[in-house]
Amino acid sequence: MAEILFANTYFLKHDPKEYRNMNLYAPLGTLYAAAYVQQKGYTAAVFDTMLADSEEDLRASLEQHNPKYMVIYDDTFNYLTKMCLTRMREAAFRMSEIAKEFGCTVIVSGSDSVDHLEKYFLHKVDYAICGEGEQTLGELLDYLQKIPGANELKDICGLAYMEGGKVSRTAPRKVLKELDTLPYPAWELIDLAKYRELWLKHHGYFSMNLVTTRGCPFHCNWCAKPVYGQVYNSHSPAYIAGQIKLLREKYSVDHIWFCDDIFGLKPGWVAQFDEEVNTEKVRTPFKCLSRADLLLKEDNISHLAGAGCESVWMGAESGSQKILDAMDKGTRVEEIYEATRLLKRHGIKTCFFLQFGYTGEAMQEIEATIKMVNDLMPDDIGISVSYPLPGTKFYDRVSSQMKKKHNWELSDDFEMMFDGTYSTEFYRVLHTRVHKEYRTRQLLHEPLKRFTSLWKLPVYAAGWFNSSRKLKSLT
Repeated sequence: MAEILFANTYFLKHDPKEYRNMNLYAPLGTLYAAAYVQQKGYTAAVFDTMLADSEEDLRASLEQHNPKYMVIYDDTFNYLTKMCLTRMREAAFRMSEIAKEFGCTVIVSGSDSVDHLEKYFLHKVDYAICGEGEQTLGELLDYLQKIPGANELKDICGLAYMEGGKVSRTAPRKVLKELDTLPYPAWELIDLAKYRELWLKHHGYFSMNLVTTRGCPFHCNWCAKPVYGQVYNSHSPAYIAGQIKLLREKYSVDHIWFCDDIFGLKPGWVAQFDEEVNTEKVRTPFKCLSRADLLLKEDNISHLAGAGCESVWMGAESGSQKILDAMDKGTRVEEIYEATRLLKRHGIKTCFFLQFGYTGEAMQEIEATIKMVNDLMPDDIGISVSYPLPGTKFYDRVSSQMKKKHNWELSDDFEMMFDGTYSTEFYRVLHTRVHKEYRTRQLLHEPLKRFTSLWKLPVYAAGWFNSSRKLKSLT
């Protein structure tokens, strides 16, 4: 029995590409919210969509816990959730409808629900949280439970609900600055033994996700920031080291994914973290996301290595300065080259996020990006096409060119949703071409290191050749 049943909208089994990869991470934002309401004295349970087969599995959890409240709380630390995939929106609608069958009050929290409030309310949702969710959820529950001294509904900041047939929204909520006041995520509410089993089976080690910051101060004009806006706040290195210690001792974690938008934003933070994890003897291999310019500051790369960093995913985006400037990225191509050189010197794997299809990009800019990859030979690459999300300058810029489709269905959709320089088919073939060329060059560049994969060389080379030929026919 639990008063509140939490769920996340991202179902791993509904996303075939990610299900094949089996990089299985718990819904961290959801677990923070569950821990927060437990700290207030409520009882909570979690229907874990990462392990579920479908929305219909929710029925068993509802029967088991008989909750009064169903809280569909998106994990806004997961980039797959931030993509607002339509398949997961449909899952949210279905879970809301099922919860209503069981008599629950339904509350949602997430960027997609804020963008489509009317649609969510049409699918049985009672309340929608707009912005950072823990405090708003806590105040809403107190109001619904008629706790003495609770705020009236109209006085709860960051909330939307139907009133008189129209959507009513309260004043925005200010983001939480003192993040260390939050309890640790409620990991005990999910089956981490199952997570560990699947990680060991598919990867040979067990990885868990943590977050050290909320928000991002940079101005990339395609990046949606519906929850935290342009500000950021950080946990202390001691708070994070304490979490790592717990995960190592209780769950035998082998590896950490720091899923911050940008790791180590606060000046001096990485150096302090390096010192903290070594002093507490909890140094653990980890991967994180960063920017070229930030990596080059304050001897950050040396401290990342000292703290146990195994790999950095860098938001390189493009090898064309023209495109980086159009994106308001605030980095220079030369910084990408220098940061990559230093990361490799310190033994840290370097991985690039690349983005094609931004407005103004033509073959010259595409070739500059491919040249950058060939010059630097990162350890891995991830490719996407420009994705307009509501609330961004980029969305405003291309909104008049938008087609009927405004969100991808799945994470590997790759459809151009505005009138770009080239067609969707072109970018899908380009995705294949860049990957096949990169894998071919990677094997030729390090044949001894990748000896067991050399049999793939003719497959990659053939894919490179065929996709290059097809690409020419599409230009």
